[in-house]
Amino acid sequence: MTERAARERRRALPRWLSRIALDFSPLRDSRDFRLLMGGEAVSNLGGQIALVALPIQIYLTTHSAALVGLLGAFELGPMIFAGLVGGAVADRVDRRTVLIAAQLGVIATASTLAVVTLTTHAPAIVILVLGGLLAGSVSLDSVTRAAIVPRVVSPHRLRSALAFSYGAYQLTGIIGPALGGILIAAIGLGASYLIDAGTCVVMAIAALAMSPQLPLETGHEHPPIRRSIAEGLRFVLRNQALSGSFAIDLVAMTFGWPRAMFAVLSLSVYHAGTSGTGLLYASLALGGTLAVLTAGWIERARWLGRITIAVVLIWGAAITGAGLVRSLAAGMALLVVAGFADGVSAVCRSTINQTVTPDQLRGRMSSLYMVVVTGGPRLGDIESGVVAGLTSATTAVVTGGLACIVGGIVVALGFPALARYDGEHPQAGVVVPSAQ
Repeated sequence: MTERAARERRRALPRWLSRIALDFSPLRDSRDFRLLMGGEAVSNLGGQIALVALPIQIYLTTHSAALVGLLGAFELGPMIFAGLVGGAVADRVDRRTVLIAAQLGVIATASTLAVVTLTTHAPAIVILVLGGLLAGSVSLDSVTRAAIVPRVVSPHRLRSALAFSYGAYQLTGIIGPALGGILIAAIGLGASYLIDAGTCVVMAIAALAMSPQLPLETGHEHPPIRRSIAEGLRFVLRNQALSGSFAIDLVAMTFGWPRAMFAVLSLSVYHAGTSGTGLLYASLALGGTLAVLTAGWIERARWLGRITIAVVLIWGAAITGAGLVRSLAAGMALLVVAGFADGVSAVCRSTINQTVTPDQLRGRMSSLYMVVVTGGPRLGDIESGVVAGLTSATTAVVTGGLACIVGGIVVALGFPALARYDGEHPQAGVVVPSAQ
């Protein structure tokens, strides 16, 4: 489809629908973007299946909500290390190489999980350690893909590309957990891990087919890895809109992310079994997908920081409500609302982050962003697991949602530059650290 045909097609839609519909132009315009999104969709599908399998396996093995939450503690360290080092490496070598290395890490770890699950009655500590290694590989994958996206689309397509990328993730987040719950019940946990390993082969093949993603020449020698990471951190801290977007997401995920409690809620509160666990994950992802499918208005929005603050508060309110209900249907409905708010927040924050960051720093900025995006939920797993162990799973969800609302307000007051972020002048006030 040509650009002219695409415009005519959008004009043929009702006016209100054309203003909110997701723009598919980046997918049409860029072969590398199509390859990246195709591989990502398949590998994310397998990753979502493993995401459901790990907490179910730990809970069935130990019957402890606290140990389910402890999975986040085992995942956090590998995620931070792989994300920070991987981001620095992605700024100095062909990013395809890093992406393939991440797939090999997932394949090896998921295959090991399958073997120990199928051949032994694996103790919880083994599953926790392997879950941490799997999270590290996934973190490296996420950092690298995020740094590649702005290179394979034109600048005026970036918002649409980021929205589409997030939408693809959310769509697999609907199908994957629901399918995971069914597969775990039908073929077992071990076979489900093998599916995760197989899907990453597709992403590795797609990466090989892409054009080289070499770093741009800056005329400076690359500093040592440690100094390179510090340079990226300084850049983030100097841009208050950027650091504010990181802070508000960290608050939302640490206090208002009830993922570790999904298995507990489904099995012991909603009495919906393993399939109910998958449906809770899928409900959250459904809301995120709906947000992206109607994200056309975000392309024209100016005050993305203010939108981010508002939807984080909505997220917290919806999570609080999910902890108060006692039926699977009501919990799913509230999680759809929460997922919609999170989807809008993710697109807005990704746009802020990528537009204010020069390409030579995108790997390191993306690594810090992924540490927050993926590390926050793990901190949330720990927080909800501890609170659930001391009280109950429902109390952990309710108090977490309320803490998210309070924390969101505190961040909005502490980082006023986030509310002042102007999409029409995104580079205003940006300071790029010089190479030393």
